[in-house]
Amino acid sequence: MSDHDSHSTVLFEVSDGLAVLTLNRPEAYNALNLQMSADLLDALVACDECAEVRAVLLTGRGRAFCAGGDIRAMRSAADSEGRAGTFLKQLTVRLHAAVATVVRMPKPVVTAVNGPAAGAGLSLALAGDLVVAAENASFTVAYTAIGLAPDGSSTYFLPRLIGPKRAYELMAFNRAVPAREAHDLGMINDVLPSESFAEGAKAYARRLANGPSLALGLAKSLLGQSAERGLETAMEFERRAIAECGNSEDFVEGTKAFIEKREARFGS
Repeated sequence: MSDHDSHSTVLFEVSDGLAVLTLNRPEAYNALNLQMSADLLDALVACDECAEVRAVLLTGRGRAFCAGGDIRAMRSAADSEGRAGTFLKQLTVRLHAAVATVVRMPKPVVTAVNGPAAGAGLSLALAGDLVVAAENASFTVAYTAIGLAPDGSSTYFLPRLIGPKRAYELMAFNRAVPAREAHDLGMINDVLPSESFAEGAKAYARRLANGPSLALGLAKSLLGQSAERGLETAMEFERRAIAECGNSEDFVEGTKAFIEKREARFGS
């Protein structure tokens, strides 16, 4: 399964269980317009539904990961209609559905931040289950710099990652956070060399595609719901999840590999 059309706003390719989605408006630093947000949602739903896909890698083409919402499109809407509220509602309903799909699909999603991630780009990056960044990447909240409140889940994930006071400071002053600092703050998982970033990010994500899909999906779900559950409720869901895994072919393969002192071959 692949979409190599250079005119598509989101490139989509699946190989050996790994889906690679590439934001494809490099001339606009992959800024989100209505078409790209719709195409991104469609691609993510396809990943969620496709049995062939075991993990997803989301990255950007060109110098940026995603510069956020398309400010020129916002201005065009404001100039033609006298306000941009309708455009922003249309954009965010697609973006928010895309983020929700990333978070709720059982398959692990790696966001590979190849360059600047700002505004909605930062929100999209932080929604990944795992986040890797190139050494030259940076993260900027950016919304208040143009008089907007944050969206795209940033007010949910950012304070949970770095605390509400640091999150509000970044939202208020819009300082660009370099990749290394983002790692030290706990915003992202790893920083990879810029010159080999695409290959490194794919190798990182392929480890998930080659992993035990059921166990990884259930672990993702348990973590996603943990903040909303009490101890006993969380443990009951853990009990059911581990029992479900115990009935799987992945468990059979994993235990055999352990006993035979070899690497497990899940999903083969």
